[in-house]
Amino acid sequence: MVVGLGTGRAAARGVRALARRSDLDPSGMTCVSTSEATTALATQLGLRVVALSAVERVDFLFDGADEVSPDGLMIKGGGGAMTRERIVAALCRASGGRCVYMIDAGKLSPRLGERARLPVEVVPMAAAQVGRALSMRGLRSDVRRGPSGAEFVTDNAGLVLDAHIPEACNVHELAAWLKAMAGVIDHGLFLNECDELLVEHPPTGEVQRRPGPAKAATQTM
Repeated sequence: MVVGLGTGRAAARGVRALARRSDLDPSGMTCVSTSEATTALATQLGLRVVALSAVERVDFLFDGADEVSPDGLMIKGGGGAMTRERIVAALCRASGGRCVYMIDAGKLSPRLGERARLPVEVVPMAAAQVGRALSMRGLRSDVRRGPSGAEFVTDNAGLVLDAHIPEACNVHELAAWLKAMAGVIDHGLFLNECDELLVEHPPTGEVQRRPGPAKAATQTM
């Protein structure tokens, strides 16, 4: 079995839970990771992590999200790993695997952009150009900075622009526009990757299962 490991706090909980599973044979499980941070954690916990190029399929992916709308659309990339997260999710779906995303109920939102900003990963030399294009479309953005105040650099050596999504915005059109823009590596709109959403409700810890838009689309075909 090939398991995709996401990035972020929820995904880290999943990695730790996977490593504790005494009923799983580690020798029969291979993991691929969506970030250097997740690779380090999984390796430290004894999981076998290989490069994505070493596998031909992903059977199961678990990951988190920063904001989820009522219809299961997601904003991801709070940890800056959205490009690799999308690549692993794409392989998982293409090979017939299942993509499961885990959030707490506080991440649910009436619309995307209500609570979270949209990360856009860019080639550094194109940051100003992309920022101006976002502004002209009504999406005010700022270059993400780390705790020291320096520009945040992704595992792909890109920069991240965090943009405010205006209320009257078609996120499907926005995703296509960003994908076609020169200098944009990827963005945090995940609109059809989710097969299943797990929502944890504090303080009881009760988990609600919801079908994601990817699963719903499969069921209607």
